[in-house]
Amino acid sequence: MTDPREILSTRASTFLLGKCTSRKPEKTTTTTNGWMQRVTRRIDTLSNDDHGDGVGQVYLLLQKIGIAALDAFLQSNVTGPPLQWDSAECIFPLDVANDPEMLRSIRQALIQDLSVDGEAVYQLIPNIELFCLAKCVLNHPASVAPKNVPGYLDCRWARVTVNFWHQKLLSENAASLQQIIYEDLDRVEQDLRNRSAEEDASRLVQQATIHTQHGLDQRARDALQQATVTTGLEFELTGRLGKRTKFQENELSQLVVLAKSADDKHQGTTPVRTDSIEETWGDLTTVTSKPDELNLNDDTLLESIAFSKPKADPLSANDSNISPSLAAIDPSDQPTLNPLDSIILLAYASSITNTSPSDGLTREETLPYATRVLQGSSTNWQIYTQALLVRSRIEGYRSRTIERGVLQLQALVDQVIVETTSNSSDTTSTAPSIQVQDDSGTSSFLPKPKPSESAPAQERLAYIHQLASPTRWELEAELASRWVSLGGLRTALEIYERLQMWAEVALCWAANDREDKARSILRRQLYTSAKPTEHPHQTMPTMDDDEVSVEDLTLERTPLPADAPRLFCILGDLERSPSMYEKAWEVSNHRYARAQRSLGKHYFSQGDLQKADDAYAKSLQVNALNHSTWFSLGCVRLQSESWAGAVDAFGRAIQIEDKDAESWSNMAAALIQLPAETNINGADVNPPTSTDHPAVDNDDDDISRTTKTDPQKHIRSAFIALKRAAALKRDSHRIWQNLLNVAVKLSPPPYSDIIIAQTRLIDLRSAVEGEKCIDIEVMERLLAHLIAISPSAGPPSTATDDEHENQINNASNGRPRMGFSKMLITLIQTKIVPLITTSRRLHLLVAKLSLHLHQPAAALEAYEKAWRCTLNTPGWDETNGEAEGSKWRDVVDATLELVDAYESLGERVKEGAEEGEVVEKGWRFKGRSAVRGVMGRGKEVWGGSEEFEMLRSRLEELKGF
Repeated sequence: MTDPREILSTRASTFLLGKCTSRKPEKTTTTTNGWMQRVTRRIDTLSNDDHGDGVGQVYLLLQKIGIAALDAFLQSNVTGPPLQWDSAECIFPLDVANDPEMLRSIRQALIQDLSVDGEAVYQLIPNIELFCLAKCVLNHPASVAPKNVPGYLDCRWARVTVNFWHQKLLSENAASLQQIIYEDLDRVEQDLRNRSAEEDASRLVQQATIHTQHGLDQRARDALQQATVTTGLEFELTGRLGKRTKFQENELSQLVVLAKSADDKHQGTTPVRTDSIEETWGDLTTVTSKPDELNLNDDTLLESIAFSKPKADPLSANDSNISPSLAAIDPSDQPTLNPLDSIILLAYASSITNTSPSDGLTREETLPYATRVLQGSSTNWQIYTQALLVRSRIEGYRSRTIERGVLQLQALVDQVIVETTSNSSDTTSTAPSIQVQDDSGTSSFLPKPKPSESAPAQERLAYIHQLASPTRWELEAELASRWVSLGGLRTALEIYERLQMWAEVALCWAANDREDKARSILRRQLYTSAKPTEHPHQTMPTMDDDEVSVEDLTLERTPLPADAPRLFCILGDLERSPSMYEKAWEVSNHRYARAQRSLGKHYFSQGDLQKADDAYAKSLQVNALNHSTWFSLGCVRLQSESWAGAVDAFGRAIQIEDKDAESWSNMAAALIQLPAETNINGADVNPPTSTDHPAVDNDDDDISRTTKTDPQKHIRSAFIALKRAAALKRDSHRIWQNLLNVAVKLSPPPYSDIIIAQTRLIDLRSAVEGEKCIDIEVMERLLAHLIAISPSAGPPSTATDDEHENQINNASNGRPRMGFSKMLITLIQTKIVPLITTSRRLHLLVAKLSLHLHQPAAALEAYEKAWRCTLNTPGWDETNGEAEGSKWRDVVDATLELVDAYESLGERVKEGAEEGEVVEKGWRFKGRSAVRGVMGRGKEVWGGSEEFEMLRSRLEELKGF
């Protein structure tokens, strides 16, 4: 690999940087626009003159300079080892590099200029001039080759890469920068298949990383699947018998990722740089150094799972879902993976954590991916470091691994700090620095890295764009966040204060119920006192500056810090002041979308729905790809009964994230309320369907071409949306209840979907609500439909108990019941019957079904239970009020119904019994006993009433038999 300094010291580079001695030196300015404009002008001149040192194509020369600057920046802030040269002396003229005040001013201006849409970069980034040079050069039109030239794809991809790293440096994703990145991606995506398999796979993995950064998880998974096919990687998340603890006697199934790279003689030996040209990078050889992996040292858990050998594992022998080559792999001794394949596994792990909730199951599913990379002896130093980081994140949530998780993260932070801290003293930076002790005796807090913990720059940078490893300040901030989650607030504060991340410092204090301290910190960053101080020339505030009280901080600082919009929003959250959100919106030149989101949330909580709607709409004008904002806007319009607007908002949210069940459900709620004559875009009214939900035909595409209004078009669309929501969130009883309610409104009703919804409601709510989770009216309508469309079940047979279940599922013609009929019978007999306790209507439902199936004994038993439920209703035999009168009539009706059932069913042949055995020999006696019992209990209160006389008359009839 060519040293970036050599490239940045060529004649063309010095001319580009204004250091060429053959020209008259230009006046140096301390503004970014001045520096950027001069570099841009020189690029224009360079594209017209021959300063290429023999290189005919200017775009190749600019590519070399831009990539060299970007590599140097990443080496000094992400991977290490430290740069052995001063970037300021290399980039700026000597008069600037030797003037600390001027250099500091220029660097602060460069950092300020990197803000996009109100989002700021970290204020103390070292060597920021390297990144700004790469950004300026690679985004210049002269650095892009003509489209018909072979280097076009490399040039365009380099621009995507530098803009992606710019996005990563921001505190949050900027919509305008995201648009630029994806415009370039769309231009080069169609040409990705025109290169070698390794180059294609490398770019596909980088694409997946970009998609993951922007929350486009489905596109990330699609790119990873394509990369897997391209590299020939075989992998499977499966189970194998093994022991996890030291005292475990029986082997249990353990999750493991079995993976095997495609056979390739060059496997793992030549990393591919997709952002660089061949002459710059060259060939690399395998380097086996890697960071130290900390041991678990637990008294119970093993260091790694002890798996059974494949031949002794019945799970391996019986697993037909994986290929034979994977089934034969020993989980404890898997082959070394190609570096790109290792990155693919880590990217899959990131995809799982990015799209799933942070619960134990998700972490158990993610950990095997990182473990496979670590135990596969990855040959790349940076990949191994990333795998350690992924594992430490997962282990931070388990009591037995949390210690190693924190210590491993601390070790990685120390390693990155040491490896990215230059030995040269940077007197212009206010960033916290740590001097590394080397053999020359330089003092240090941290030990010098061992040879096994270090690797050359070319190995570390080989896959840095595919890994997108965090910067050193991001790693330290993650460590501080981990300490906050563990209750180590003081340690976290020390880290944040050393990094001068004042927003995080304030949030730490606020989380510890010290909002007064948090407000004080934020105000000192944004305001100064109008009163004179002992330091009139001080421009940067300090947290411990107690010379001025918070009340005196009324004068806004000039200039404001680059992250002022974010600080104003946090201050607004703490003070519950919408004026702070408006200030954040103002200082960002109406580009900070979070300010309007916060305003929308504030107005919504106050009940001012119109202002909330306006605020969310302004936020979306800046960032139209924010899913949560579209969702919030939809909720506001739902509450304000703006049904068409709500459908549009939730439809946009679904277009961004089509697996959001709540958006599908809420869109259905809005669709139900729309009048049939309301005409909305087909894409919004008719949510996208999938092959998993073909039950309902959707002819809404022709609505705009017809004059007749379909009264159920919105109901059908709502039904499709709710089916999608239920498929995505199967454990939400609210969604299933809504699906049931909407389904019964359709004509004709989708009977199978109604049964599925009722079954799922019983599964989810029966333990809490019992029989109340059953919609009795819907079940009665379903049974009526079954009786209307089904043939008679035929006369009862004398089948044995073992044959009885088969009899239930067969019609009189001998063919098995299919579809709706079988589903309904199964639902009633297996789900509803065990839940019935006090509902007479449910017992009568069972009785009617039994009569339809010609099961008189079961029907009579259900009638008896229905009568007992009514008889046990309290209060009907105590007073004669209006409410008790209704109960009394119900008891009389149930009693007469039972007597009629005895009379009609008592002498029928009993199903499943010996020939000649009837259902109830003593049905007359039981009927008379039931009537006498009710008359005896109701005589004192209801004697002489019309219902009482009806019972008396029925009793006389029974005596006459």
